[in-house]
Amino acid sequence: MTFAPDPRSVVPSPALQISAAEIFELVGYRTAMRAVQDALTAGLDPAQDFDRQVLAVASGQLLLMPTESTDFVGIKVASVAPGNPALRRERIQGVYLLLDAATLTTIALFDGAAITTLRTPAVSAAAADYLAPSRVQHLVVFGSGPQAWGHIEAMRAIRSIDRVTIVARDQARAEQFAARVTTGGLPATVGTSSDVATAQLIVCATTARTPLFDGRLVPADCCIVAVGSHEADARELDSALLARSQVVVEDPATARREAGDVIMAITDGVIEPGDLVPLRDIARHTKAVDSHRPRIFKSTGMSWEDLVIATAVYTAGHKLRA
Repeated sequence: MTFAPDPRSVVPSPALQISAAEIFELVGYRTAMRAVQDALTAGLDPAQDFDRQVLAVASGQLLLMPTESTDFVGIKVASVAPGNPALRRERIQGVYLLLDAATLTTIALFDGAAITTLRTPAVSAAAADYLAPSRVQHLVVFGSGPQAWGHIEAMRAIRSIDRVTIVARDQARAEQFAARVTTGGLPATVGTSSDVATAQLIVCATTARTPLFDGRLVPADCCIVAVGSHEADARELDSALLARSQVVVEDPATARREAGDVIMAITDGVIEPGDLVPLRDIARHTKAVDSHRPRIFKSTGMSWEDLVIATAVYTAGHKLRA
């Protein structure tokens, strides 16, 4: 892959096309996670981000996610097609466009699904690095798709993990997934939702629309990451868990609009909007982590995160070329 020099110093040339494989060759989960943390501590404010646009189409949804930084402008155009897995196609597909901020010249075109596959676990790991116990003996993962795999890899980048339990609707697929994780060097077995009772870290990466487990079972010293939905009427976590937890979100206004787990808990009267803690405040140490109760990170995915990751990939490519 050949990277062009700074687009502001030359005559514009055709945009780079960066494949999924190239994205993961250039930036791993740990580097991506640190990029997210560094952006937040340097002053990035998710509350200033553009809103995601969700457009309903016949086969699913189109997501438009624009944002900008000092040096770059970016937009992801993604599609979500719930019927695709049955057709042996990816549920989420898309492209990511990176532009120079000063001239709005297109400089790179990324595989959008790969940016998402890298970004979502990286953001989760950035949050869990602050919220999870220092030692994780037991990780429970709900899901068996690309995000479940990415989250396991990302969590291994921030913590030493003794074992993982996979919980998924399709038992055969869960068994295959657990075998893949074990082959990768982390002992994994297939379990049930009750296994959360012994977890120090729980990842929910599913398409579920109703709670995955009984929140009363979760130990006090546990971090729960929920990334499966950005819809107001879908949830992976029950109100019982949110009622007893510190709830951290990317941006409270976005969570109140898009995070069904949060919206329903507020409707149920178990938390107040003011209880939501911005991840930025945790990263900048203006809000303390409450280690005496469960810590939830509920992510909806935001445009600024994609740009942080795309910038990291683009920058890594320039360093290789130099």
